[in-house]
This record gives sequence, structure tokens and C-alpha cells, in this order.
Amino acid sequence: MPDHPPPTAVRSEVVRLVDAHARELVDLRRDLHAHPELAWQEGRTTDVIAARLEAEDVAVKRLDTTGLVAEVGPEAGAAVALRADLDALPVRDEISDPWRSTIDGVAHACGHDSHAAALTGAGQALARLHRARPLSNRVRLLFQPAEEIMPGGAQTLIAAGALTDVERIFALHCDPTLDVGRIGLREGPLTGASDAITITLSGRGGHTSRPQLTEDLTFALGVLVTQLPSALSRRLDPRAGASLVWGMVRTGDALNVIPSRGRLGGTLRMLDATAWHDAEHLVRQLVRDLLVPYGVTASVDYVRGVPPVVNHPVATEELGQAVTDTLGPAALVPTRQSLGGEDFAWYVANVPGAMGRLGTRTPGGATYELHQGNLRIDDRATVVAAKVLAVAAVTAGLSRLAIT
Repeated sequence: MPDHPPPTAVRSEVVRLVDAHARELVDLRRDLHAHPELAWQEGRTTDVIAARLEAEDVAVKRLDTTGLVAEVGPEAGAAVALRADLDALPVRDEISDPWRSTIDGVAHACGHDSHAAALTGAGQALARLHRARPLSNRVRLLFQPAEEIMPGGAQTLIAAGALTDVERIFALHCDPTLDVGRIGLREGPLTGASDAITITLSGRGGHTSRPQLTEDLTFALGVLVTQLPSALSRRLDPRAGASLVWGMVRTGDALNVIPSRGRLGGTLRMLDATAWHDAEHLVRQLVRDLLVPYGVTASVDYVRGVPPVVNHPVATEELGQAVTDTLGPAALVPTRQSLGGEDFAWYVANVPGAMGRLGTRTPGGATYELHQGNLRIDDRATVVAAKVLAVAAVTAGLSRLAIT
């Protein structure tokens, strides 16, 4: 690696190569949006991306599941990794555009179609650049399956060696609260820890006229719904910002029958990694204690999801520099830590890296929510992301800045 970032001419050439194929990237994003695939089912998505990269003579390695790892640049030496996720959500697409989802009840409601298309475009541009003037470092492209479930696909890629020889890793995630052309960035924690909790209750049911002869499961379930979040708020450090929110409560089929089984499930999120390590034991203890008066039996399925994404200071500086070099100083804006979970956290737990928030809102247009069927992404965001990722890959100072 050189002692300094590549000259401005190299960055300009990367941007030019992306711009020259901007229409193709928009079409790719729309194609992926029209053909969404759920976690671990991203076969077509993998095939489409692999074909685009192989057409540029990029070395592609498919995973045993879905997804792929590709490399551009020298065959040996330190590498910069760029990551995108591929999976869609079990959400009905509510947009009316010609590229709306063709799969009933499945949609790219989190912007992974844009992530995947942008990384494909970055890889294509880097491959063309490498043919013209060889890159000084390897660039590894990680197209990850199954980000939307717990545990996600990041650990599968890491176990397969995706981070071998990697000294930096970067990613962008759609943010519909930011205008297109803006990138939100912060050093340190960016997202929250996130775990999934499902509790199955069982007990002696009966007639609602004789609750004293039953183990009133519905009442006990209500106790957990209301009191478990409250109890956690008094047992965890409030600075951890813990939030337990239920998304599923199911029991009973008749008004006059106390059921014998019920289920509830939700996510526990928090800002602090230390509290996250203690949370599972505490949840299990509190569930037992809260149910003692009602004689109900509980089975707790606790899935540890992800720790917080913590952006490394050097990598954050480098990604920020790539943003300003590519889009100008006004494009880089501060952002706050959120409680959203993101398994990019596993990569940055192993390698210094940074994730930025990609503006997808049309200026003056509506603000949408992620994980909703009406999410709309300004097409220009995909092209912006491809440029920033490609520039970050060729300008990250792998050996010139010490990592501590």
C-alpha cells in the first residue's frame, strides 16, 4: 500500500465509472425489488449479482447457502471489505410502480435491494478501474444473506473466512429520513443490541366461570405483557436504554374458555453491550418470578441477536473522507444511535469498520419508515452508495494509520 491515499484522479475515475453505468444500477435495483427473496432463500438474487460481476471478470465464490463473496484487485495482501445484505421481509408491497414486488407478501421494505445493487455497481467500477490501473489493495465484496433474522448471515460469512486478511470494512444502510445525496455518520455506537424473545405458556384451562379451578393462563400472559418490560426497566441500568416491545400475543379461541396454551413474542433492544450480555439471564429469572402466583409453566426461547454496531474512529474518519471526496462537505451529516439491530455488528467486532446511513428521501418528498410496505427509495441513492463505497475501498489507509 502507498503511504497516502490515491490521487484525486483515481477517485474521479471511480466516480466516472459508476456514473457511466448509473442507468444499469437503477434497473438492477428495480429488478431486485420486483423479485424479493426471504432470508436464506436469496437464490435468484445471488445468481443475478454473480452474473453481473462475472461479466467483469471478477472472481466470485458462492456460499454453501445463498449469497457470495467476490474479490477485485491483487491476489494477495491486505483487503478492504464492502458489505451489502440481500434478503427481503415478509411484508406486502404497497407501492404502485411497475417494479413493485411480484411475490405476494414479500417486499424489500428495508432497502436491501438498493444495498445489493450499489455494491454490485461498486464492484463493477472497481473491476474496470483495476484493468486500467491496478488497485494497490484487494477489495472484497460481501453479499450477505439473512440479515433480517436472528441469528443473521454475518456469522456464517465470518465462519467461511470472509474477514481473512481484511483490515477495514465499510457498509451503508438506507435511511428514509435523510435526503438523497446525504450520508449520516457517527463514531462509536450506531445501532442497538437486539434479541428475540418468544415465551410459550401452558397451564390447566377451563371454564371462565370457574377461574379458581384453573391456572388462568390468559391473565398470566397479560401479567408478562405489562410487567416484564417494567421489571426490566428497574433491574437494568437505565443508561442501557433497554426497550422490550411485544409484537405477537396469541391465546384462546372462545370468550368463555380459559385456554391451556398461549404465546407471546417480541424484541429486547438496548444501547449498551455490557447490559446486553446480562439480559438473557435476567429475562429468564423475571419470567419465572412473575408467573409464580399463577401456577403457569413457561418455556422461554431467547435468541441472542446482535450487539451494537460500533464504528471504529479511524474507519469512520476514512468513510467520512470518502463521502466528502465524492459528494462534497455538505453531504456528510451527523446521526444518532438507534435501537435498530444490524448484524454488521459482528464484522466490526472483528475488524475496524464503519457503517453510514444512506439518504434515500427525495428532497421535499414524503418521509417513509423502514419495514413498511410503502417504503419508497429515490433511485439516485443507489448510485450515490455505489460511488461512496467504491471510493472508500480505494482510499482507506490500511497501513498508514495505526489501529488501536
